[in-house]
Amino acid sequence: MRSESIVFAVAGMCFGVILGWVLGSQASNRAGDGVPQPAPQATAAPQAQAAPPLDEARVQQLRTAIDADPKNAGTHAQLGNVYFDAQRFPDAIAAYEQSLKINPNDPDVSTDLGVSYFYTNRTDEALAQFEQSLKIDPRHTKTLLNKGIVLAFGKEDLPAATNEWKKVVELAPDSPEGQRARQALEGVAASHAAGNPTNQ
Repeated sequence: MRSESIVFAVAGMCFGVILGWVLGSQASNRAGDGVPQPAPQATAAPQAQAAPPLDEARVQQLRTAIDADPKNAGTHAQLGNVYFDAQRFPDAIAAYEQSLKINPNDPDVSTDLGVSYFYTNRTDEALAQFEQSLKIDPRHTKTLLNKGIVLAFGKEDLPAATNEWKKVVELAPDSPEGQRARQALEGVAASHAAGNPTNQ
C-alpha cells in the first residue's frame, strides 16, 4: 500500500494560527499509484472541494479479484485504498474492515481504517482503532502521528496530542513522520508564545 496523503489545514483557537501538513497513513509498495490527491480538510467546517474521481475500472478489477479469492486480505485493502483516494470513506471502511477480518495483524490497514473513521466523524472509533494498531506495533510512527492529530482536532486534547508527536520525533526524527510531528510541535510552541508575549 502506498502512502495515503491527507492534507490537514487546521485552524484551532488553541493554536491561533493555521497549521498545515501532510500525513500518511501507511506507506509501502502499492503498485501503479501516482501522486495521491488531498483528502478533505479536518476542520469543523471544511472548505468545499471536489472529491477526486473514483477509478471505476480499478474497482471492477479488484472486485473481480476478490470474487476469485475472497480471502485475500491485500486485495480488500487495495480496494479500500481506491475508495480512500476518491474520498469514499464509508466504502473504504467496509473494505478495510473486511481486510482486517482476514488479517487482523496489519497495522497499516488498521491505521488506514482509523483515519477513515475520523473522516466520517467517528472520532472515538478512530482512536480505538489506532490503539489496536499500536498493540500490533507500538512503534508504528504513522499511527502515532495520526493519533496525535485526532486527539488535537477531534478531541481538542492538545497535551495528549503533543505527547504522541513527541513519541514520533523520538522514534524516527529524520523520517517524514518525524518531520511532520516536529512541525506540529513547533506550531504549538509558536502559538503558545504568541499567546504569552510577556514570557518572551
